[in-house]
Parts: sequence; structure tokens; C-alpha cells
Amino acid sequence: MIVREIDATNQSLGRMASKIAMMLRAKDTAGWTPHIMPSVQVVVHNLDKVVFKGTKATSTKYYRHSGYPGGLRERTLEEMWARNKSEVLRLAVRGMLPENRQRDQLLKNLIVK
Repeated sequence: MIVREIDATNQSLGRMASKIAMMLRAKDTAGWTPHIMPSVQVVVHNLDKVVFKGTKATSTKYYRHSGYPGGLRERTLEEMWARNKSEVLRLAVRGMLPENRQRDQLLKNLIVK
């Protein structure tokens, strides 16, 4: 198991998430093969020091639906960040991984400290 560490101090959330997605898939290694599950673990430190520029924190919205009529709920990035920082990072990285059977397995290798 290869362990890679990232310091999130003064980094943008999206740029950091794209780096993490590449590392989780091991695309930066010489022996990358798309159908083989890599044994890479990414550890993120200092997540509370991530920087949001402009109006990103107030204009970005996260939606979820309860399944009932009128059950659409929305939260801004600012509200989600106050509740659970690691969930915001997980959702950002999840959106940058391919939609296949490996995605959930790859996300298990993302650790936030």
C-alpha cells in the first residue's frame, strides 16, 4: 500500500480535489492501467486551512432530495463546510472520479486527518 500525504494549507478545494483524484487512481505512476484497482492511500492534513476565493462559499449549492413531493433541500458550501469539512472534500473528489464500480472503492482510500 502506497501512502501519499497532502497538506491542504492555502490550497483551493477544487485544485486539491483534482490532485487527490489523480493520486487515488494512480495516474501519476508509470504503470497506470485503467482496469486495475491501485493500492494507493491519500491522507489529507490541515483541511480547515483550505481557501475559498471570490463568492464560491456563498454561491455554490449542494442539493439533496428526500424522495417526497417538495422534498428538495439545498445548502450552500459555507453551511456544508461548517457542518462537515471532510464530507465536502469527499463530494468534490467523488465528482472527479469516473462513474464506475471502482469509484466507491477508491473513495475508501481517502483519509482526512
